[in-house]
Amino acid sequence: MAAHLSERQKSDLHKSILDYLHTAGFSKTCDSLRQEAPELWTVGQEMDECHPYAEEGNVAFHGFTNIQLVSWNVQILELESRLSAAQEELGSLSADGAKRTNKDWLPTDLPKRSLTGHRDKINAVSFHPHYSILASASVDATVKIWDWETGELEKTLKGHTKSVTDCDFNSDGKVLATCSHDLFIKLWNVIEDYTNFATLRGHEHSISSVRFIPGNTRLASSSRDQTVRIWDVQTSHCIKVIKAHDEWIRRANPSLDGRLLLTCSDDHTARITEIESGTMKVEMRGHDNRVESAIFVPAASIPAVRELAAQPVSAASAKVDSLAVSFVMTASRDKTIKLWDSIRGLCLWTFVGHDGWVQALAFHPSGKHMLSVGDDNTMRIWDLRTGRCTKKIEAHKPFTQCLSWGPAPVTDGKSDDVEKSVNVIATGGTDQVWLAFIVGFSC
Repeated sequence: MAAHLSERQKSDLHKSILDYLHTAGFSKTCDSLRQEAPELWTVGQEMDECHPYAEEGNVAFHGFTNIQLVSWNVQILELESRLSAAQEELGSLSADGAKRTNKDWLPTDLPKRSLTGHRDKINAVSFHPHYSILASASVDATVKIWDWETGELEKTLKGHTKSVTDCDFNSDGKVLATCSHDLFIKLWNVIEDYTNFATLRGHEHSISSVRFIPGNTRLASSSRDQTVRIWDVQTSHCIKVIKAHDEWIRRANPSLDGRLLLTCSDDHTARITEIESGTMKVEMRGHDNRVESAIFVPAASIPAVRELAAQPVSAASAKVDSLAVSFVMTASRDKTIKLWDSIRGLCLWTFVGHDGWVQALAFHPSGKHMLSVGDDNTMRIWDLRTGRCTKKIEAHKPFTQCLSWGPAPVTDGKSDDVEKSVNVIATGGTDQVWLAFIVGFSC
């Protein structure tokens, strides 16, 4: 912190501390400070010989107490830190202040929101596709619904009896799905004040993840029972069981067309399976520890990834690229992130930088960056064209567990014909706080 203080600020702070030590009777500490800061020696002598306010006890400069002065100095430092972040943000704007068209906006070090409400670790966060609503799932067996724009807690969903491990809104935002270590998946009617209208039963061990398959009529869930189950949302019945791995399956993410499932497991692998037949199409093996997360690289990021891997696009690959199934990113407890050719199962690049388990991944909508969070309490931003970490943000202490990027449409009240969206990042951690980074607007 001292590195950010001006000489005047340092001098004022030192004098306030010295004055407090002198009037409080900490003579030895006061003398030590004088010796380490020679410029205060004269000030110290003046205090001993003719202290202008010594007789007033704790009264310092012009009637203010020493504690007040120190407190104000701390507040000044905090305000100057915020000002510095605001100036950094302002400096990235165009000459005409075109913040709303900056699609390359990245998060700053200071989040807009930092809220506490859960009584234990947060496992997952999920944005509503249309409104400023965010759901957070926690080990405390609850799901909390927040308004990320105002920071208010709107509702707490209670129904699970053990840790809630994941949550996901469907594409129209009418249904929220949650899963838990209590072996149940619950569906909540968002429109009817989050009424629990269905409970899905079938898994034989803790459920790790739940995701709506595009079309909203089916769900995919992964479990410690080594299976992925496909569910019919309308009937609540399990319509397919896929034995995708031989160990705990951490995640199961469907492809955009709903034909494929990408899973990752404690067996150190990620696999792609065809939902209809249950046939494994490719296995990606190369991590030295459990794979915590696996996601398809979105179409917007494929050009940058091809540049990184030196794989130029061809007529044959262009069609696969449009389906966003050409490449996969995986995050592991071996502290690395790997980029894979999902057609051949080959590792193309390893991102090294985290000092702990890497827990979750997200892609910047511009296609140029990837975000990751891990047990080293950081969120890191990676340049997909070079494979380098360009920014590190201290997010949670001690561990950062989850990450979600949620572009949501907004209106400015002036124009109805231009669709705009605000990009928001939410992270959750073991400190029971979720942070929302408001990172800019795009049209």
